[in-house]
Amino acid sequence: MVVTFLTDFGLTDDFVGVCRGVIRCIAPDAEVIDITHGIRAQDVLQGALVLANTLPYMPDGVTLAVVDPGVGTGRRALALRSRRGHVFVGPDNGLLLPAADRAGGVDIAHELTNQDFMLEHVSRTFHARDVFAPAAAHIATGVDLAQLGPPLDPETLVRLDIAEPEVGPARIRATVLAIDRFGNVQLNLGREHLDMVGLEPGLHAEIELRLDRYFVLVARTFADARPGDIVLYEDSYRNISIAINGGNAAVMFGVRVGQEVKIRVVS
Repeated sequence: MVVTFLTDFGLTDDFVGVCRGVIRCIAPDAEVIDITHGIRAQDVLQGALVLANTLPYMPDGVTLAVVDPGVGTGRRALALRSRRGHVFVGPDNGLLLPAADRAGGVDIAHELTNQDFMLEHVSRTFHARDVFAPAAAHIATGVDLAQLGPPLDPETLVRLDIAEPEVGPARIRATVLAIDRFGNVQLNLGREHLDMVGLEPGLHAEIELRLDRYFVLVARTFADARPGDIVLYEDSYRNISIAINGGNAAVMFGVRVGQEVKIRVVS
């Protein structure tokens, strides 16, 4: 059984290593694949988007995801199974649901309460090690989710408030969802939204950011633009993003996650 693993722990401390150790102690034959541990600290939305984007490229199995600013509070610990059979383990803070939705939606969910499937001493601040990693490992060995704790109504699970774009006849009002390490700015848009206003590759548009306006090229690849040009393109996960060919769009525009971006068709 494969356990895929995503956190905001980084690689400087021992957090990732000790969780991997817990998994292998319980499930010696489990293969652990690290999706990333570079999620910004406590950024649940970024973790949820990365988890959803990468899920189609991961093998079937158990996904352990921990971005958990509510650790030690009343937030619930979850194990859930999607309708396509993929299992997710993590906090009930919205982190797991976008990926579960891409896997057909939530079939069943259980709260992790059975101490038989936790470490003997559970820290108030490290549930990844003491609660989530053991649960993922036990599931990988064949333990049924029902043994881990009581069932939960999927409708009661916490969902993130992810902004929807507004699309008019020749305008789009979008929101910045994420910024990658290259400074590319991911929007809450797909190719279908650009199609709705007739923005095809090779055309130009105007974007408005923080009251400043810029002309951008709608491109298929960076090679379609000259160095320094601003491009609007479909990224590798089929999201629409803003980039600068050879530059850092996030730094140049001073954008942040959650900021509004207006896109206007140039006639």
